[in-house]
Amino acid sequence: MNGGKYLTFGLGNEGYGIPIRQVREIIGMMEITPIPKTPVFIKGIINLRGKIVPVVDLRLKFGLPEQLYSDRTCIIVVEIQSGGQQRLFGLVVDMVLEVVNVQAGDVEPPEQYDSVIDGKFMTGIGKLKNKVIVLLEMDQMLAQEELTSLKETKGVVENA
Repeated sequence: MNGGKYLTFGLGNEGYGIPIRQVREIIGMMEITPIPKTPVFIKGIINLRGKIVPVVDLRLKFGLPEQLYSDRTCIIVVEIQSGGQQRLFGLVVDMVLEVVNVQAGDVEPPEQYDSVIDGKFMTGIGKLKNKVIVLLEMDQMLAQEELTSLKETKGVVENA
């Protein structure tokens, strides 16, 4: 199991972690332009300093109830590897928590635990002092359905 540094964030009462090497930046909520005919969890696109970045609401992606955005809601911009290319995605999360170092010995395989998240999206469960975080596999989680949906709207979003 992979240890390392993770940016942790919250969705409801659950904690999640993204490998810090994939995080490009954290930005406050901004206007998101909706894209027609995409899954409900794809909120739309943003213009981030001239780059068009698709935005996914992780609450909706994980089947959690939609909730109004608060002053702690933010967008984590991540870089994923897909089809031999690097792509940027924005992830709407309830709140960013902290950067943690998870030792390889403190990571349990995901199949040992019940979760609302599809196991292929997880690399494991990280055990911290008195809590656990779900460690996410960003390349798998964002590579399939999102890219297919965005390719179908190619006229709206090019090079997304």
